[in-house]
Amino acid sequence: MASFHHSWSLSFLLMTWIATIIGRSAGAYAPVGYRPSPWTLAHATFYGDESASSTMGGACGYGNIVTNGYGTDTAALSSTLFKNGYACGTCYQIKCVQSPWCFRASPFTTVTATNLCPPNWSQDSNKGGWCNPPRTHFDMAKPAFMKIAQWKAGIIPVMYRRVPCVRKGGLRFSFQGNGYWLLVYVMNVGGAGDVAGMWVKGSKTGWISMSHNWGASYQAFATLAGQSLSFRVTSYTTKQTLLAYNVAPANWNVGLTYQANVNFR
Repeated sequence: MASFHHSWSLSFLLMTWIATIIGRSAGAYAPVGYRPSPWTLAHATFYGDESASSTMGGACGYGNIVTNGYGTDTAALSSTLFKNGYACGTCYQIKCVQSPWCFRASPFTTVTATNLCPPNWSQDSNKGGWCNPPRTHFDMAKPAFMKIAQWKAGIIPVMYRRVPCVRKGGLRFSFQGNGYWLLVYVMNVGGAGDVAGMWVKGSKTGWISMSHNWGASYQAFATLAGQSLSFRVTSYTTKQTLLAYNVAPANWNVGLTYQANVNFR
């Protein structure tokens, strides 16, 4: 009987050890989702009118932000936050604080970074030069601003935090350029929302590194016409990499947008 208990105990310990190793291995290779950052103090203004027509286009290159899925809850970031375009697509919860203009019933709104608020060196950083470095500032689309404060306020103190971007469907790739130069705008990025690096692979090539052009665009100087295209995308914040195979067919064309079946979380 003692021998039976001894053998059972050894078997139990062995199974526990194996389960622990498997669990650690699975955790090491499981995708890591983006988690919200701590709340931080900043300031916010707004630009444009209620139609948000002034927010179309923008430094990130998203074009029509409404038809491309971002809506009017967007913001232009000061260069401190914009990071030369690597912050394009990031998402923030913003709440108005310490101001009589705040809407108390609206705790926060969530916006996507789609534009740059450039410095204005002709004005003092505390008197009009709101986006001058090193200020952390959000110049929000007016409809987004009006969800947290009265527009007459002009400028308000806010608390903000980075949050995961919740997107429907996969990554989207908008093509520009020609058969020898491919310029791709990456949109609808979930998770951290940002992109640090990108590679393209034609059906007749290996992986080709794409250089960062500006905003959310990446380019490759290569002959890729007549080939189906796959992409490898790395997140700027989480460093997670996704493979999107056969995103565009061999008869792809510039001016069109192609959607993958994968996304960050």
